[in-house]
Amino acid sequence: MGYFFVALTVLLTVFGQLLIKWQVNLAGTLPANLHDKVLFLVGLVFKPWMVIALCAGFAGTLCWMVALTKLPLSQAYPFTAITFVLVSIGGAWLFSEPLTPARVAGVLLIAVGIILTAID
Repeated sequence: MGYFFVALTVLLTVFGQLLIKWQVNLAGTLPANLHDKVLFLVGLVFKPWMVIALCAGFAGTLCWMVALTKLPLSQAYPFTAITFVLVSIGGAWLFSEPLTPARVAGVLLIAVGIILTAID
C-alpha cells in the first residue's frame, strides 16, 4: 500500500507541475518592475487552474506523508525521481519543449537509478 501512495505523490506532483507550466505560458512574460511582478504573481495564484495545481501539490504532500508511514524514507524517496522522467516527457508532449539527446540520456540515467535502487 505504501507504493500506491508514492505513485499518487508522483502523479499529483507531475499533474500540478504541468498545470503550472500551462498557466504560466498563458499568463505571458513576467513584468519588469517589482510592483507589477507582485500583482502578476498574485493574480496568477488565484486563477482556477492554478488553485487546482496547488491543491494537487498539497494532496501529493498528504499522500507522501501516508507513504512514509508505510515505507522507510530510503526506500520510498528514490521513486520520486520518476517525476523528472514524467515532467520531461509531459513538457515535450504538451509544450513542445525539446528532448535533446543530453536530456534523453539524463532521463534514462534517472530511470536506471530508480531501477537500481528498487533492486536493493
